[in-house]
Amino acid sequence: MDFANFFANYGLIFLLLILLVFMFWSSRRRMQKAKAEQEQKSRQTVPGAEVLLQGGLYGTIVAYDGENLDQPALVEIAPGVQIKVHSQAILRVVDPVEGAVSEDEFLEAEASEAEYASGVLDGDITSISDDHKFSAHPDENDADKKNKPEA
Repeated sequence: MDFANFFANYGLIFLLLILLVFMFWSSRRRMQKAKAEQEQKSRQTVPGAEVLLQGGLYGTIVAYDGENLDQPALVEIAPGVQIKVHSQAILRVVDPVEGAVSEDEFLEAEASEAEYASGVLDGDITSISDDHKFSAHPDENDADKKNKPEA
């Protein structure tokens, strides 16, 4: 059997199979891309982020639960004006919050601030001791002043 005869008899079936495989591959690739975009959007959707809602409103997220998408999100559209929207009504994050602080980091910072405050109250830490550190080595301070241009 030669190539022309094979293609004449089975070419259309072969072409349809190739098209079917391409459609599955393309669909799977598109689904993976959409999933990655959704995950990125959910990572950026944190309180303080500016978002665009489906209706064209811009606002700032006040409260959002990324794990329970059935719970409405609170969005502040004007100072003091908060609205509840479905979590899927958030179209995209306009201004992702850089360096957003998690609750654990906030509690850790509060604890270290409390330690600092207790140290100041006990007298272990004083601003005078900080001043003595800089005046203890006047030669180094003068060398730094020589390297800096005067305004």
